[in-house]
Amino acid sequence: MRWTIKPKPESEKIEALKEALQVDDITATLLLQRGIQTFDEAKAFFRPSLNDLHNPYLMKDMDKAVARMEQALANDEKILVYGDYDVDGTTSVALMSSYLKTRSSWVATYIPDRYDEGYGVSFKGIDFASDNEFTLIIALDCGIKAIDKVNYAKEKGIDFIICDHHRPGDTIPDAIAVLDPKRNDCQYPYKELCGCGVGFKLVQALAEEMGHSILDLTGYLDLVATAIGADIVPITGENRILAYYGLKVINSTPRPGIQALINQVSKKNELTITDVVFMVAPRINAAGRMKHGNYAVTLLAEDDMDLANTYAEDINAYNEDRRETDRQITEEALMQIEENKEQDRNTTVVYHEHWHKGVIGIVASRLTETYYRPTLVFTKSGDKLAASARSVVGFDVYNALEACSKYIEQFGGHKYAAGLTLKEENYEAFKQAFEDEVTKTIDRSLLTPEIKIDAQINLNDITPKFYRILKQFAPFGPSNMTPVFITTNVADTGWGKCVGADESHLRVTLKQSDSQAFVGIGFGLGNKIDVISGQVPFDVVYSIDENEWQGKVSLQLKLRDLK
Repeated sequence: MRWTIKPKPESEKIEALKEALQVDDITATLLLQRGIQTFDEAKAFFRPSLNDLHNPYLMKDMDKAVARMEQALANDEKILVYGDYDVDGTTSVALMSSYLKTRSSWVATYIPDRYDEGYGVSFKGIDFASDNEFTLIIALDCGIKAIDKVNYAKEKGIDFIICDHHRPGDTIPDAIAVLDPKRNDCQYPYKELCGCGVGFKLVQALAEEMGHSILDLTGYLDLVATAIGADIVPITGENRILAYYGLKVINSTPRPGIQALINQVSKKNELTITDVVFMVAPRINAAGRMKHGNYAVTLLAEDDMDLANTYAEDINAYNEDRRETDRQITEEALMQIEENKEQDRNTTVVYHEHWHKGVIGIVASRLTETYYRPTLVFTKSGDKLAASARSVVGFDVYNALEACSKYIEQFGGHKYAAGLTLKEENYEAFKQAFEDEVTKTIDRSLLTPEIKIDAQINLNDITPKFYRILKQFAPFGPSNMTPVFITTNVADTGWGKCVGADESHLRVTLKQSDSQAFVGIGFGLGNKIDVISGQVPFDVVYSIDENEWQGKVSLQLKLRDLK
């Protein structure tokens, strides 16, 4: 692991913010690192307000989208709400359809089949709309590159409204409205909304036309917060506000579908965004991975608690299947890398025609954790090969794929995650081209995992008051990660040991000179037991959290690494 301590802000700025907020040096440093320099900015950060959400009409084409939807609602047109099969897509469809059904009886949903239709808008979906006399399709979390599909729909007399957040290509589809903050010609102030966030902005604009305020829409924010967490978008600006209030809904009055999933997985009193990402989101995803995304939409839109619990049990079973499948494929992929002696490459590219298409993205993430390099996992999909791509921090895999586009049939995605299809005969040529492109463009240091450290502190700095302030930095996520600290010259008090069924984890009790002792837990750090033995000093990198044991709550260190 590379340890990188973030640069300390200028001392004058630290002093000014300390004085303005009456906080300590460490808190001021953490805020400045997050771009917060004034009292008002700190107030907005610590007290997110729904009033700070942007006017939805600042988004390009919002007026056109609202006008066309109002027309459809007034004329009782049949509206098809269409979205991708992942968490962002299914939450978007549940949100939009739930809202529209409060205003119309002519609303239906459509999720493409991952295996039959693939990602995004499909010709089959448009044929379904035509056969069933839908005249308006609202595409959520997809559509920004569906130029041919939108033209095909137009020939059949079907209009499109697109709500997407992926990077557009050179041409924007000829839809009635294309809402995407990443459009070059869109002046919307916040560019990092997820697909469900863009859909929510459209609902916000529609509600305003009815004289409703943002307070009337808070019941939808459990869906938006779930999508924000699952889609790994920055927890800044509007996303932070939406996630903050969405978590409040999740922890107080979640919709039956979300509550049913929580009943399956958690006994905690209060869920964080991390809990949503690791406990709720994978189960929503499992429907589209193992069966069909419709199951997730049905659950998330259900009003009856008993039915929701039944659906959640089914989805939990799909998730168990997903876990076993992903474990098996990961083992096979690791074996393939070793047998082909490809450990020394700068990329991981593996393929097997029988691998389950629904889990190759998860497998790509696991392989990235193992070898820490840009990774692609391919499987057979019809007469083509389909892949999920994952990257390492700091390297844009989307750009690397773009450089290899002559071998690719179709691709899309983000800086760190993408999907693509290609012809089988192009696989070997693509594999070499991708390796060459990454080798040529990647900074070698990015191939070693990095721990970014916010500040160096002493153990005596860790107090209940300090932790109460830290908790207010939540919700955490990209661009606002949980603060990570380094403390030097600590020693184990002699109670350090390996724990867990396979003793792969480390439990220590740390002291620094005359400080109080803190328990530290290092998951996966059991191999570091020699570093702490003999009560010799060492340096440790960690975040701070709470541990509850027999009704007693205490602060503990969540160890990231030690040397």
